[in-house]
Amino acid sequence: MRRALTIVLVMVAAAAAGFSGYRFLASQSAAAPTAQSRRPDFTLNDLAGTPQSISSWDGKVLVVNFWASWCEPCRREIPLLNALQVEYGARGVQVIGVAIDDLAQVQDFVREIPIGYPVLVGEQEAVDALAGFGAEMTVLPYTAFVGRDGHIELLHAGELHRDDALDLLRRLL
Repeated sequence: MRRALTIVLVMVAAAAAGFSGYRFLASQSAAAPTAQSRRPDFTLNDLAGTPQSISSWDGKVLVVNFWASWCEPCRREIPLLNALQVEYGARGVQVIGVAIDDLAQVQDFVREIPIGYPVLVGEQEAVDALAGFGAEMTVLPYTAFVGRDGHIELLHAGELHRDDALDLLRRLL
C-alpha cells in the first residue's frame, strides 16, 4: 500500500509539472522483455469488481494499454483505442485497458468518457502487471501489442498514434 501511494504521488507530481508522458518506477525486479517474450499472466478486477484474467483473451491479438484517469495523453488515446476495437475486433483484436488507478475514480471516468473495450483496474497490482511487460521506468500511457501466440511483439511508451497502431496490427493479423 505504501509503494502504491508513493507511485501515485510521483504521478501526481509529474502531472503537476506538465509532463506529456508520466514517468514512474514500475518494479525494481522487472527485466525488459526480449523479442518473442510471453506476455505475463495476471488477474485484475474489471469495472464491476469481478476478477478477470488476461488469459481469458488467449488466441487474440491483444492491445494492452496501461493508463490512468488523470493522465491527459491517456485520455487522448481513448478514442483511438475505441476505434481500433470497433474496426479490428471482428478480426480477432482485443483492446484491454489497464487503469493504474482507484476503482471508484475509473468508474466515474467511464461514465463521463465511454470506453468500448474491457477495462481492468488496480493500483499496485496494475503496476505489477505493467512490470511483467518489462517496464522498469516508463511513461503513461504504455501499450503492449501481443500476438495470438501470446508473445509480446512491441512495447510502446507514450501516446499511441493511429498510423503506428494500424501498421503493427496489419502485420500481426
